[in-house]
Amino acid sequence: MGGPAPVVAAARHAVRGALADLPAGATVLVACSGGADSTALAAATAFVAPRLGLRAGAVVVDHGLQDGSAAVAAAAAERCRDLGLDPVEVRRVVVPTAGDGPEAHARTARYAALDDAAAAHGAGAVLLGHTLDDQAETVLLGLAHGAGARSLAGMAPRRGAYRRPFLALRRTQTEAVCRTLGLDWWDDHTNTGPPLRSQVRGRVVPALVEVLGPGAVPALARSADLLRDDADLLDALAADLLAAALVPPGADPASGADHGPGAAP
Repeated sequence: MGGPAPVVAAARHAVRGALADLPAGATVLVACSGGADSTALAAATAFVAPRLGLRAGAVVVDHGLQDGSAAVAAAAAERCRDLGLDPVEVRRVVVPTAGDGPEAHARTARYAALDDAAAAHGAGAVLLGHTLDDQAETVLLGLAHGAGARSLAGMAPRRGAYRRPFLALRRTQTEAVCRTLGLDWWDDHTNTGPPLRSQVRGRVVPALVEVLGPGAVPALARSADLLRDDADLLDALAADLLAAALVPPGADPASGADHGPGAAP
């Protein structure tokens, strides 16, 4: 009897690596939008988590920005339940349209909803379906905005409770996982619409690949990894220097003499 298709095995391997440090009995939640990336992530997590002794659920955030968003969210939640994930819940958020724009507000509202869900279920980790392509787009957006190394470092594989198992996988691979497993997914039409990231995805990245070749996207993601290592090291060195430079309250910076509680720190 043969094993799973290579692309399915790759997805499961990525999730297994992301969850390996969680203790048995811990709860992990998949942030599922219903798209191919998060649907493939939900499927891989539903397979891997029980074999690691973990409880796996899902959270679907309905941003309410498009007609029919509630139906899309409900379908995504039902698909997660069919995969065996439990608990599964839909969280509706209100996204302001003024100020920084709907994309930034939607992101803030989404993470607030995920934080609340993780706290409510005592989740040890929340999995996000960002791929290598998403990472490349993030780097390009940072370059366009003249951002520094920390911003160009892109998305970290882990940040607090959030984990991104698929940062080494391409979007074409997550779609292949869904097709192989017979899973439907929702194509967000805004991915080719006006928002800036959608324009980068639909126009800039294809132009780069056409000119520089298919290695352009992995190279951008690799640059993010290198810059993240540099930024992390600089942050650590700066923290060490700050700790060494701090003077305890009441101490004389010049002589080290203690002038009592009234002395300035």
